[in-house]
Formats: sequence, structure tokens, C-alpha cells
Amino acid sequence: MVKPEQPAFDAAAFLMSAGLGRKIVHLAPRQPFFSQGDPADSIFYLQKGRAKVTVVSQAGKEATITLLSAGDFVGEGALVAVPGLRLSTAIAITACTVLKITREEMARVMYEEHDFSDLFLKFLLARSMRIQADIVDQLFNSSEKRLARILLLMAEFGKPGEPEQYIPQISQETLAEMIGTTRSRVSFFMNRFRKLGFIEYNGRIRVHQSLLNVVLHDRLPNEDS
Repeated sequence: MVKPEQPAFDAAAFLMSAGLGRKIVHLAPRQPFFSQGDPADSIFYLQKGRAKVTVVSQAGKEATITLLSAGDFVGEGALVAVPGLRLSTAIAITACTVLKITREEMARVMYEEHDFSDLFLKFLLARSMRIQADIVDQLFNSSEKRLARILLLMAEFGKPGEPEQYIPQISQETLAEMIGTTRSRVSFFMNRFRKLGFIEYNGRIRVHQSLLNVVLHDRLPNEDS
């Protein structure tokens, strides 16, 4: 008797639906996926919305280390051989829909489904490259150029499809933390970008493609003046 052929594994469908060892969770703005010090027992896949990852030092100082958008995993540290505690906090910036996958189910599907493990490996490589780019940016670029890059990343320039017209609401304090400068400097640069027509800033920030000039070139229009 011929056994019925098993349907091919669909990684996209797996990440967009609930099932054994995974469930869909809806988060409101400012609601955490997980907090620093929680048990690292699951991985999250961001289906919709925007989020950020922060860390708090022993002295109580908080820093934002990365921003997340749809298609990102977070909490992948739960896959280490010996699960421990979360080293960071992931918080929703906008309303988010996420798939929460248990550590055991994530390990199983990565072992059994090569298409999924390939997808996850590509994500890890992309994140590693992003971290390296962030380090280079921090070491060698001016704070003005770092701010321009963060705004472009939040608007998803360089990703497939059209860039976002408006980026999620984010405070100047958070932007200052991410680029390693003060809130007053961020305010100065934002006003300058607006005067040059690179952004519109009236409650929400709209990023124009012309802001790429700040990242791709070392000089800005009217810089000498």
C-alpha cells in the first residue's frame, strides 16, 4: 500500500499561524514581549508592527540597541544549549501581532525542516551584518549621519517594496540613546533635516528619499554656511 505523500512544509504559513508549540499574541504599544531577567524559553516572530530592544545597566541606565519590524525574530538567544535568562527587553512601539514559539518547537522545526532552518539562518546572518554596520556607524560616522541612517532604517529604505511614509512615533531621547548623543543634538539635527526638505516633522516623522544624501555623501547642502 502506497503511503499518501506528505504536503511540503510551508515556512511562511508556519510563521503566520498558531499550532502545536506556537500561538499568536497581540501586544499594545509599550507592552513587552519579554523583559530582561525573564526565563529565555521562547522565540518571537514579529508578524505586524514595530518594536525595539532595550537593555538596562546595573546602574539603572536604559539604552535602545535595535529596532524591529515585520519579519524579524526576537529572543533567539533562547536557542542556546543551556537556556538562561533574557539579557534584554523587547517592547512594542506600535500595536504588534507576534507568533510566540516555544524553545522546543523552534528546535524541532529547525532540525526537521531544512527550508525553515535556511530561512532562520539567513535572518541571523542579516542581523549579524546589521550589528557590524551599527558598530562601524558608531565608530566612524558623525552623530548627524548616524541619525540619518536610523531614520532611513525605520522608514525601511532598502527593503523590498515601497518605504514607509511615516515612521513609528519615537522620542528624541530614544534616538539620542541609539546614536550616542544628546537629545538637544538630535533636536538640532531634526530641525536641520526639516529645513533642508529631508523630512517632514509635525507630530509624526515622514522621511524623504533625499535624506539618503546625508548617508551617501560626507557633506550636506549649505554646510559651510
